[in-house]
Amino acid sequence: MTEQPSPFGNISVETFLQEYWQKKPLLIRNAFPDLEAPVGPDELAGLACEEDVEARLVVQNPENDDWELQHGPFNEETFAELPEKNWTLLVQAVDHWVPEATDLVEQFRFIPNWRYDDLMVSFASQGGGVGPHYDNYDVFLIQTQGKRRWEVGGFFDQNSPRRPNMPVMIIPDWEPEHTWVLEPGDMLYIPPQVGHNGVSESDDCMTYSVGFRAPSHAEILRSFTDFVGEKLTSESRYTDPGLALQANPGQIGPEALQQVRDIFNQYLNDDKQLSQWLGEFVTDPKYPDLDQSADEEIELAQLQAALADGDLLLSRNEGSRFSYYQLGESIVRLFADGKSFECSGVTCSLATSLCQNPNIVINQGEWSDDALTLLVELLNNGSVYCE
Repeated sequence: MTEQPSPFGNISVETFLQEYWQKKPLLIRNAFPDLEAPVGPDELAGLACEEDVEARLVVQNPENDDWELQHGPFNEETFAELPEKNWTLLVQAVDHWVPEATDLVEQFRFIPNWRYDDLMVSFASQGGGVGPHYDNYDVFLIQTQGKRRWEVGGFFDQNSPRRPNMPVMIIPDWEPEHTWVLEPGDMLYIPPQVGHNGVSESDDCMTYSVGFRAPSHAEILRSFTDFVGEKLTSESRYTDPGLALQANPGQIGPEALQQVRDIFNQYLNDDKQLSQWLGEFVTDPKYPDLDQSADEEIELAQLQAALADGDLLLSRNEGSRFSYYQLGESIVRLFADGKSFECSGVTCSLATSLCQNPNIVINQGEWSDDALTLLVELLNNGSVYCE
């Protein structure tokens, strides 16, 4: 196993995971000294005007400590009417729309693919921010332009006080434990449920937020039971052939409880079924309503003909999610955008390569027809594309 390069200075990735991940914040000065931000303020504003892009504007009125939230898409008039200070533009999933942003995201692949959510980019004027709050996910905050003051500290949850009647979540009467001013190249890691408040200290503040999602227990349970339920027939029912006479017919006895528990365990202990559900669940696209399938479907013969003319550079779609589960020594189940594909032999090697590398070169004769058939499906689904 090769050593994972660390973006944490003299702290190794292994040490970060053991001592900081989901435990405590970490500030790394000059983590990305030569970072060339793939998106600037003008490009970010342009993205925020697009119909399919998720964007928000948060404007604070410091005189009465009131907050206003607007959802995109925006237009030129929206930006022209903004005040000089105290506003923030936030654009989600910038990596979905800007291929160059993938290089930054790849620096964090020491976290499993299926935990990654997206790259959010914010631009703030002097004094801009979204207020003291907490998130239910891990985030790496990278300063790319200007300065931002971060106040950090305390753990919060759904039972913690929050200001009522606010369009954004605001923690009231909060006292931070740490205060840091981040400059270009600096990075701050914030674990879930840790209070934080970022305020721009310049009129050109840009922050990149690499976020990692964690599905709620409610989402997990609903999704799994739906997955299992769709595969069952009405003939699969509760049975009690060992039923015994009981003193009170109204009692639900421990035997009945155990019988129901056994029903749950029957499906939970089926690793093949559980892994298929999990892989499809966690690789479901962030925006499933967006159609990313190929404009024109191709067939195996067309791909083979293209390879006959030379090597092909294959890239994962920037908005696609790839993971796999090892079913056997040379068998894996590949998951791509909520779909699953059982792979064996050389196709297994292709599947794992696609999960590990955002770009791979395909050579004539290197892959079997089964492997190329998998590529055809992925190409037609829009999960990968050829340069």
